[in-house]
Amino acid sequence: MTYAQRTTLHHVEFYVCDAEARAAEMVEVYDFRVSGRKVAEDRRSVAVRQGDITFVYTQALTPAHPAHTHTDLHGDAPAVIWLACDDARAAFQEAVAAGAVALQEPVEDLVSGCVTATIRAFGDVRHTFLQWLPDADMRRIAPGIVASTDDLPHDGVGLLAVDHFAVCVPAGELDDTVAHYERVLGFRKIFEEQILVGRQSMLSQVVQNAAGDITLTIIEPDTTRDPGQIDKFVRDHGGAGVQHIAFSCHDVVDSVRTLRDGGVVFLSTPDTYYENLPGRLTLRKYDVSQLQDLGLLADSDHAGQLFQIFTRSTHPRGTFFLEFIERQGAETFGSGNIKALYEAVEQSMTASEARGHRS
Repeated sequence: MTYAQRTTLHHVEFYVCDAEARAAEMVEVYDFRVSGRKVAEDRRSVAVRQGDITFVYTQALTPAHPAHTHTDLHGDAPAVIWLACDDARAAFQEAVAAGAVALQEPVEDLVSGCVTATIRAFGDVRHTFLQWLPDADMRRIAPGIVASTDDLPHDGVGLLAVDHFAVCVPAGELDDTVAHYERVLGFRKIFEEQILVGRQSMLSQVVQNAAGDITLTIIEPDTTRDPGQIDKFVRDHGGAGVQHIAFSCHDVVDSVRTLRDGGVVFLSTPDTYYENLPGRLTLRKYDVSQLQDLGLLADSDHAGQLFQIFTRSTHPRGTFFLEFIERQGAETFGSGNIKALYEAVEQSMTASEARGHRS
């Protein structure tokens, strides 16, 4: 296995217009904790953490920083998925040799104590290989960001880690994107499906790295059917990008109840979903009334059950939201929930458009 294939998730960097505001939202709404800050000549970055999740929000202070163009094109959005590795130079060389597009040659930063190198992922999203040098500060969070002295492990509302990324790509790019991850980073395909909802359809494939801590659900619209939400994402976002990020939870009922009571708005699920649920699934941990009270979805695969829910997007373009998921043995995604999510997002979009027409 190559260095590029042995990478793991380090953190996710968002390019945003106001780093402090976005970080404050994660603290106030989702109970993350600010772990460190960095202000340089060209950028301002704020890191927030909860469990094993680290998000870095970066704001351009000059037009030369890539966050400037990225936010113009896409609005606030995930921009860099950082990959921890043992040898950034070797990982970069292996990735480029396998067909990756090089965006930044390896750079050694003695001040931060790291080596970084960047390749294209999909659309304008990047992967940066990150290798910490032996003498790097043990409190480092990301290059240039060192944890504050009071930065202690924080459980927050019970979020554990990033479970997966949902990636939308333009029609015709799904197979090539999957093949890219298989060839360049050694990901393997663990699930694929076509979802039909009325006159709309989408195609999805799920790939995962060797370590099992990076999972990408990659989705494209089916052009043989009517346009739908995937087409809308690609149009409104300005190309391929991350539609949502899912957080794993120890107790999703407890986490979602806390978040709902704190004001988070989740996508609604029709009552008929819960009326039909006992006929297709024997629940192991929660009962139907608990799930229905919160709008949680339940499904299963060959290995177990999963419970999940999605926030209503607050993004000005409607191109990013969050998911909360608890796995009781499930390793992939249940077909019923994918269709239910699609229908819930469609309902949310229709309601949003109706509100817009009335205003």
